[in-house]
Amino acid sequence: MIQKRAGRPRSFDHDKALQAAINVFWEKGYDGASMKDLTTAMGINSPSLYAVFGDKHQLYLAAIDRYAGDTGCAPLVAFDSEPDIEKAVVAFMRASIDYANQNEQGPKGCFISSCVATSVGQVEGVTERLQLAITGAEQHLSKRFDQEKESGNLPLNFPSRQRAQLMFDLRQGLVLRARAELDTEALKADLTVRAKMILMPE
Repeated sequence: MIQKRAGRPRSFDHDKALQAAINVFWEKGYDGASMKDLTTAMGINSPSLYAVFGDKHQLYLAAIDRYAGDTGCAPLVAFDSEPDIEKAVVAFMRASIDYANQNEQGPKGCFISSCVATSVGQVEGVTERLQLAITGAEQHLSKRFDQEKESGNLPLNFPSRQRAQLMFDLRQGLVLRARAELDTEALKADLTVRAKMILMPE
């Protein structure tokens, strides 16, 4: 008698399961995350995990895609929500600091830099995804700068892409400092200075 392949459980929530997998990989790393860890956190059994996501490797790549494609990323939401460009840059960096200290959905910090970056060269498919995550964020920031140039709020020769890269790199440094539990209020007090550096004319 041929047994049917296990399907997804009735109560299965694909997005929540992926978020649970992200949290496990984030906390334990790719190598440290066992199938038992993953299935327990996701609320499904091994056959269901294999049926829906494939193996652990495919689940990890899906988790990266889910995190990198999250349009609700707090720093970017803060950046897009503030009409004034200087205040938007400050809001982006402040949200990055807060996210590093107050993330309620998983470990503090950034999944991409804290976990995914450590598996580059070890897990197939990760390098390309890391590159896309970085360039995607930079493109998002650069697009806003271009819009501000068109609106006359930034000079036409403002180097949007280069400053977007600088802003992304500064964000990573702030997250690291926040994770090291350095004085958060002191970090936030300097954000206006950093914003002026990013927006400085050529």
